[in-house]
Amino acid sequence: MAREEWLTIPEVVQELHDVSLSTFYRWRQLGKGPKAIKLPNGAVRIRRSEFQRWIATLEEAA
Repeated sequence: MAREEWLTIPEVVQELHDVSLSTFYRWRQLGKGPKAIKLPNGAVRIRRSEFQRWIATLEEAA
C-alpha cells in the first residue's frame, strides 16, 4: 500500500500558481481551504488526496 503524501502550505501554494501565501491563509481562516492537520510542533500539513479533493470541489463550483 502506498503511503499518503503530506504537503506543507508553501507546497500547496506553489501548486496553486497565482495564489499568494497570504490569500491561502485567509482562505483557511474563512474555512474555505482544504482540511489540514496541525502537528505537535505547530507545523501544518495537508494530505495530497485532501488537496486534490478540495480542487475538485472548486472545479465543480466553477
